[in-house]
Amino acid sequence: MLIEAGPAAFAALMRGEAPAPYRLCDSPLTPPEVLAMLARLAEQIGFTFRPSAWMIVENDEIVGLISPTQTLDAAERSLRIGYGVAPSRQGAGVATRAVGDLAVWARTDDRVRALTAETAVDNLASQKALARNGFMVVGAREDAEDGPLICWRLET
Repeated sequence: MLIEAGPAAFAALMRGEAPAPYRLCDSPLTPPEVLAMLARLAEQIGFTFRPSAWMIVENDEIVGLISPTQTLDAAERSLRIGYGVAPSRQGAGVATRAVGDLAVWARTDDRVRALTAETAVDNLASQKALARNGFMVVGAREDAEDGPLICWRLET
């Protein structure tokens, strides 16, 4: 289940707390510096597009985050997404379910015609999560920080 993560939710997460009525899982969602970067990104995107981030919640436990990684491409009406799952919950289908939930949401939002994502070439788990939800490989690119990436797209 996806629950919108606004500024108050990010503030709680950065304090190491779960926004009520949820609880945190038994391993950190992401390192503190990454969480701070995601909070800033959600705030920036939130000026032009909301929701700008969601918590991935299973059994009332926050197990990950999923969000746009850049503002909506108005010309294509495409939204690039990124996601992460707590290490203790990886390999259990959490990302696959979260991407599926986000695709369902996107199909009901007239602002979004497509979801896009990028995965590292060696991140097979993320590639499987996207493929299982109907994303298609549409290209590849080289990133200065992340190296070679596979580009994915899902028409909604």
